[in-house]
Amino acid sequence: MADLGTVKTQFVTFCETPNELLLKSGEKLGPITVAYETYGQLNADKSNAILIFHSLTSDAHAAGFHEGDKKPGWWDPMIGPGKAFDTDKYFVICANVLGGCKGSTGPASTNPKTGQPYGLGFPVVTIEDMCVPQKMLIDHLGIKKLMNIAGGSMGGLLAQKWAIMYPESTESCILIATNTRHTAQQIALHEVARQAIMSDPDWENGVYYNRTIPARGMAVARMIGHITYMSEKSMDEKFGRKLMRKEKVGYDFSTDFEVESYLKYRGESFVQRFDANSYLYLSKALDYFDLTEETGDLIEAFKPAKCAFLVVSFSSDWLYPPYQSQQMVKALKANDLDVSAILIESSYGHDAFLIEVDNQSKVVSHFLQRFEKKSNAVRS
Repeated sequence: MADLGTVKTQFVTFCETPNELLLKSGEKLGPITVAYETYGQLNADKSNAILIFHSLTSDAHAAGFHEGDKKPGWWDPMIGPGKAFDTDKYFVICANVLGGCKGSTGPASTNPKTGQPYGLGFPVVTIEDMCVPQKMLIDHLGIKKLMNIAGGSMGGLLAQKWAIMYPESTESCILIATNTRHTAQQIALHEVARQAIMSDPDWENGVYYNRTIPARGMAVARMIGHITYMSEKSMDEKFGRKLMRKEKVGYDFSTDFEVESYLKYRGESFVQRFDANSYLYLSKALDYFDLTEETGDLIEAFKPAKCAFLVVSFSSDWLYPPYQSQQMVKALKANDLDVSAILIESSYGHDAFLIEVDNQSKVVSHFLQRFEKKSNAVRS
């Protein structure tokens, strides 16, 4: 399979008047810039478009290489010529969410009222709020109906909300390693990570731009998060109790075990690529997410949806465990929707949606082919 080669991030600005977008909280925001990337070619009748939603700390750069980069986008094994999201056939779009820090408007963006970064002056955003600028982007591209929307983890929350908010806008939806609302445990894990950031003296109540970033708190937050992304088995297989010093432990507080070194590396590398305030805002949006908030019932919540669904879960995912996907599937089927579901055996934990490429690709490719054929039949 060929690679996409070099790709570029594009930008578009909506709601150019301040306070133009009304958020769920009642606050208003504007202007709003959306950073996005596209892969493949949009066909003549614009019927082959797929919108990919990213996870918590990912961004619009889902595939291909940026100029000078050594690593491709975060879902490159799944997006490209001959891959699951086949860019020889489909036009794939991925946009950075509202509140992010990779080009879309977020806490690090300049507040037009003050000329300074928003910081904690940025309004709280929800998953629902994040969907709105992405719908503006799809309208901007002239696409009336998407062939598919897809997302893993936080991306799955966005995809669910999109299918409910804009039921006429997509033929199908793929939900991977996700759920319909955050549990107390999931909220607790995020809160510990947020407290790690806010307890860092360099955080300065969110006013650290052009100063020293809260690197220590950010690194700890990422270490906590990364533990939840792996499974006990995957950690044991990768690290076990291997020592950094081959002979013996140091009997001090230096780094003895390989797993300690790995987590520190993950934390330190995260600090260089993500904004602390964005982590606070996006993780809070995840915790606020509850599909039953308005209806009190999951079946009722899914009633507006009209598209076909594919729900993918992983056996060792303890962050978004398979039983939560099963609840989702039951509610979708109760609405007489076209639903396919698969549980993939994997030892990789929640990160399996980024790692289990072969099995996941087969399932996704087969599902997408149904709508590709339907699109072709309409055109012929």
